[in-house]
Amino acid sequence: MSKKIFVAGHRGMVGSSLCRNLQQAPDSPELVTASRDELDLTDTQAVESFLKARQVDEIYLAAAKVGGIHANNTQRVEFLLDNLNIQNSVIAAAHRADVNRLLFLGSSCVYPKLAEQPMREEALLTSSLEQTNEPYALAKITGLKLCESYNRQYGRDYRAAMPTNLYGEGDNFHPTGSHVIPALLSRFHDAKEAGSESVTVWGTGKVFREFMYVDDLVDACVHIMNVDADKLAGVTTESCQHINVGTGEEHTIAALCDVIAATVNFAGAIEYDASKPDGTPRKLLDTSRLNKLGWHNKVDLQQGLAKTYEWFLANIDALRK
Repeated sequence: MSKKIFVAGHRGMVGSSLCRNLQQAPDSPELVTASRDELDLTDTQAVESFLKARQVDEIYLAAAKVGGIHANNTQRVEFLLDNLNIQNSVIAAAHRADVNRLLFLGSSCVYPKLAEQPMREEALLTSSLEQTNEPYALAKITGLKLCESYNRQYGRDYRAAMPTNLYGEGDNFHPTGSHVIPALLSRFHDAKEAGSESVTVWGTGKVFREFMYVDDLVDACVHIMNVDADKLAGVTTESCQHINVGTGEEHTIAALCDVIAATVNFAGAIEYDASKPDGTPRKLLDTSRLNKLGWHNKVDLQQGLAKTYEWFLANIDALRK
């Protein structure tokens, strides 16, 4: 009998990629999904009943409120409360429904603003967070610590992956609420179509970021979920159980813009508005734990941007409604 796997947030970028990945798995697990109309993930009792009724064996918790630096900084209450309510409800319901295996998706923003680079898992809670996305980071820290606490107190097998900046098929291309890559892809595309002589980018362009194509993240998450518990315990500690997921490579925003301009064939000038915030100076993850578990990324930045832009062009009418 095949496993039943609940993908929470199956319509998002990560969730939809998870569904594609799991559907292609050799053991053919049965996927369980639910829309917002069908299940309120903030209702612990409803989630518990849902999990019991469908006899779920595993959960991938990919549901979250996400956005770029502008959205995080202007919707601070929503980014804190919405994410806390979703993750706390689902994780608690999983325990109450006796679902022993769960993977929680966090974010690299859980680490301090000035953490030593590359950022090791042990850097968590060692100093202050970046202010622009502090509420989101606090919610994600709570989620990974909740998983860790269920493991220590109740012997659960709840795992947590901390991915770097993501992009890819199914991304959010909203002009003010998106992350850096979809926002820039959309802006450079529009500039090309309009015949603009230049594009203005927020910040100095000098900060460094690490970017990962979503299908790579998902492949890593499935690997982390399926690795033997003893092997996982060999790279973690009781008080620091989460796993970083990244590429090990970083690029300046200026370098990213150059690759995006080439991807969309924009030949104009690129200008930088230094009056706008840069955010954290660097955010490179140490992926030693993940590499020791036998996983390495496959898609480089140029390949990932080409795939993402191809998807954007194929779906532009729906995205612009």
